[in-house]
Amino acid sequence: MTTQLDPDGAARRARAAHRSRQLLDAAARLMEREGSEAVSMQALATEAGVSVGLIYRYFGSKDEVLLAVITDVLDAFALAVPAAIEEAGEDPVRQLAAAFSAYCRVIDEHRHAAVLTYRESKSLDERGRARIKQREIETSQPLRDAIGAGVAIGRLVAAEPDLVAYNLLLLAHAWALKHWYFERTMSLADYTAAQLALALRSVLAPGLENEYADLLAQA
Repeated sequence: MTTQLDPDGAARRARAAHRSRQLLDAAARLMEREGSEAVSMQALATEAGVSVGLIYRYFGSKDEVLLAVITDVLDAFALAVPAAIEEAGEDPVRQLAAAFSAYCRVIDEHRHAAVLTYRESKSLDERGRARIKQREIETSQPLRDAIGAGVAIGRLVAAEPDLVAYNLLLLAHAWALKHWYFERTMSLADYTAAQLALALRSVLAPGLENEYADLLAQA
């Protein structure tokens, strides 16, 4: 059976995806700058350069906008991190390094939204906060899996893999939270390599330093 192409439908979906991206980026910038409580749908429309009516085609309320901005970062993690791990091969130490690098890249691409996650998630209702927490657990699981696999084969030493995973997540988020400071002396690649090297030195099993010298060079 031949699949019927629908160029008009594909074009509509592409336009909708572009418009949604435009609105989420504008909302993240505006809410970081002004705070979500001070942001009206009209102010968001002005920031995005669109009409208020168009925003309501995508979002029913300001709270929906805030939730979408935060979940957008988590959705990006859900795509980028597993892909990076798969590309890294079978070595869990390399998987861990690739996962952390992917987290940092996503944070860099969504810096405004990452800051909002810390500052504004309390503004969400209970259901919204529960959704964010669940998505955070889901999107950090690949990192915990890599650490657990490394411990299981004796390449990593970590009594509390969850603690190691969340320490790495906080280091990734710090690129957004303290970007104003780090950007003066470091690129994203420099920051990622230095933080990864410091973290790995604390959990890498003894005797493996030469094998992972490329990952430890920045420590």
